[in-house]
Amino acid sequence: MSAANRLKSPRSPTSAQLRTFFFTPPFTLYGIPALLLQLNQIHLSIGHPPLLASIDWQIRSGERTALVGRNGAGKSTLLKIIAGLITPDDGRIIKSNGLRIAWLAQEVPTKLEGTIREVVAEGFGAVGAWRERYQALVCKTPLTSADEDELEQLQGDLDANDGWRLEQRLDAMLDRLDLDPDARVESLSGGFKRRVLLAQALISQPNLLLLDEPTNHLDIQQIDWLEKFLLDFNGSVVFISHDRALVRRLATNIVELERGGITHWPGDYDRYLTGKMAALEEEERRDALFDKRLAAEEVWIRQGIKARRTRNEGRVRALEAMRRERAERRERAGNVNLKVDASNRSGQLVIEALDLHHGYGDRQLLNGFSTVIQRGDKIGILGPNGCGKTTLINLLLGQITPDAGTVRHGTRLDIAYYDQLRETLDEDATLMDVVAQGRTSITINGQEQSVMGYLGEFLFSPRQTRGPVRALS
Repeated sequence: MSAANRLKSPRSPTSAQLRTFFFTPPFTLYGIPALLLQLNQIHLSIGHPPLLASIDWQIRSGERTALVGRNGAGKSTLLKIIAGLITPDDGRIIKSNGLRIAWLAQEVPTKLEGTIREVVAEGFGAVGAWRERYQALVCKTPLTSADEDELEQLQGDLDANDGWRLEQRLDAMLDRLDLDPDARVESLSGGFKRRVLLAQALISQPNLLLLDEPTNHLDIQQIDWLEKFLLDFNGSVVFISHDRALVRRLATNIVELERGGITHWPGDYDRYLTGKMAALEEEERRDALFDKRLAAEEVWIRQGIKARRTRNEGRVRALEAMRRERAERRERAGNVNLKVDASNRSGQLVIEALDLHHGYGDRQLLNGFSTVIQRGDKIGILGPNGCGKTTLINLLLGQITPDAGTVRHGTRLDIAYYDQLRETLDEDATLMDVVAQGRTSITINGQEQSVMGYLGEFLFSPRQTRGPVRALS
């Protein structure tokens, strides 16, 4: 049967422009892995220029694809389109029959409540709802004819989706990820919450796993565990990461999203770097040659009447086409100009902690901890998730009071704190207001600088600086 004959129309298209097709792929065709999902000419605009333009992408079984690109390029948006969470403006999505997609978002939801068992079980989705409805109907007396029809339908759906073994699958998943089923999710560290959400994504037995910055909030041991887990995962994985070590170890191919389009790079990360460097050199050479030709044509057109003769109309039209092509060219973003304001020089002593004791309930995190931090020190705090690293920082900053012991700050301190979950950011405020609190200029290293210029050094566009923080990636 040809691929065209296997296509089926969607049951209910989400828009007039977007069309979703389902097909039944072979396991392999001449040794080529089966096609799971295909994007054809996907387009999405959020302002100008378009965020995604004419995206074509085939995802096949067994692949581990790293989706790379600069912040704000649209990587998370593209993953959400694949997951069905965002509808593009135009294009076509082709999915294989039986495709099960699981999605792990970049950020931990702020309102994540319940026991670990309850939160993970939410990943069963429709199958879990069918099972609950089936049990409710079984306990109902008397049953109407409509109830009996629904019961028969539910039984068929549960048979087809392994719905009778949900408890066994849940227990196995919790054991596999070493999670306490009765622990409250609210009390967990960010890293353990990520592990719970991963279990929730995997419980549906997906054959395509989408991961957005999967190592966020994970400690070193958990990152090692995640790498081993994904290497052994039987399905396909598409993941976003700025962690070069993770990409180098996991990716079997690279997809780069840049300036609205994607480029496919088969092979590992090192092969991508080599190919990318050669492609950039070729692009620079080609653009320089084009710009030189355009400049020569602009000199010609300014010569006046000779350029307007009838026999030169073709050359004039060609020049107009070159102008349009040059105007539509999307330049590569530059590099961040990062400078650290040393502020006023502090005293030699920065922080002194003596005999700190602190815990929560029966759990003791610090027991007689003492340290001295001096000017110029650069200290890394390592340890497994939940051991108290963030608590220690908050104790040293004076944001929480220890159960026992003292913390003393030195003189002339100007403290900047970048918290794990960025809770200090007002997401409804504009970027300018967050950085400058309504001022139009700020002082950096003793020199006055406009807020717009300062944010431009961090590659924020004027539109982004005036928009709300929540709109940023």
